[in-house]
Amino acid sequence: MKQGLLVIDVQNDYFAGGKMVLKGADEALRNINLLEAQFSAAKLPIIYIQHIKHQKNADFFEQGTSGAELHAKLKVDDTSIIIVKHFPNSFLETTLAEVLKNDQIDQLVICGMMTHMCIRATTPVATDLGYHPILIADATATKDLSQDGLIISADQVQADIISELSLVADIQTTSQFVRGFNPRT
Repeated sequence: MKQGLLVIDVQNDYFAGGKMVLKGADEALRNINLLEAQFSAAKLPIIYIQHIKHQKNADFFEQGTSGAELHAKLKVDDTSIIIVKHFPNSFLETTLAEVLKNDQIDQLVICGMMTHMCIRATTPVATDLGYHPILIADATATKDLSQDGLIISADQVQADIISELSLVADIQTTSQFVRGFNPRT
């Protein structure tokens, strides 16, 4: 099986100074950098997903703002595959499926942000489409959520969503994945 790394929405608005700062974003980014290094060394594809909102004064990821830009610590260069999306599901109305088919990718290794939204929306679809996803839990980040005055901590949200996604993906940590990495092209 040929693997591809899918890096979802690692954008400035999720980090300190951004419009929607996530808990654990810096740690997730460090782990994503380790994954990027593994995939680059093995000459396997890395696909970056960038969420853009077209509405003026969007709550985050507003088109044309620095907050919508991919984080500078990602290993993006002129040859990188960057796919812009407008919905939580990275496959919806994008070229992602076409890119995966053209690169003959059979398995997706998924990381990025937000665990409770775009990771949760994309991972089951990857399963449905036959990409046998591996979700790298400590290379994702989320935030506290609230409903009717009840605050749900980011740690609880993370644990809940990762547990839920274990039904449709192989859940691993970065160290587990790196230790067992066997590039197949």
